[in-house]
Amino acid sequence: MSAAEETGGEDTPWSEVTPEAARRLLVAAVGAFAERGYHATTTRDIAGRAGMSPAALYIHYKTKEELLHRISRIGHDRALRLLEAAASGDGTAADRLADAVRSFVRWHAERHTTARVVQYELEALGDEHRAEIVGLRRKTDAVVRGIISEGVRAGEFEVPDVPGTTLAVLSLCIDVARWFNAQGSRTPDEVGALYADLVLRMVGAQR
Repeated sequence: MSAAEETGGEDTPWSEVTPEAARRLLVAAVGAFAERGYHATTTRDIAGRAGMSPAALYIHYKTKEELLHRISRIGHDRALRLLEAAASGDGTAADRLADAVRSFVRWHAERHTTARVVQYELEALGDEHRAEIVGLRRKTDAVVRGIISEGVRAGEFEVPDVPGTTLAVLSLCIDVARWFNAQGSRTPDEVGALYADLVLRMVGAQR
């Protein structure tokens, strides 16, 4: 599954990116970074995948790092919106935590190629861009931590270490991008349901 195809279910894949040539280059970069890693990928590799000349890339992106930042920013924004939507939904803390985990895991499974780049190439970003993405990751942490804290206060969860448990939950979900295989035996929805149940057990949710 390509980086363009795997975004089915969202509007137009990478619709935030215009013009079309810039979008093609970004999709090519996602595939190259996921397959070879950021540092082993050249601008020539990316341009070749997009069916363009290396010079064409610099019309739309000043550097390879700018491409990575654009991918990372869009990916983190999308994932954060999913969590925020679940956190603001109806139901108990357990309901909302389960919804958050299901949607977060499903995104990492359905968009596993993109998610591998978004989640595992952070250190390749420059200082300014890395700081921006770290800020988004802190917001992600805060959303999940908020749901767990609410559950503890309501007596729904038994969690002696909320920050540590939040980190464990997010790490569990994010790791799906590393191993998920679209040709495997489980669908993204099935993995999402499995992980939601595991996380509720982790926090000692009252059934």
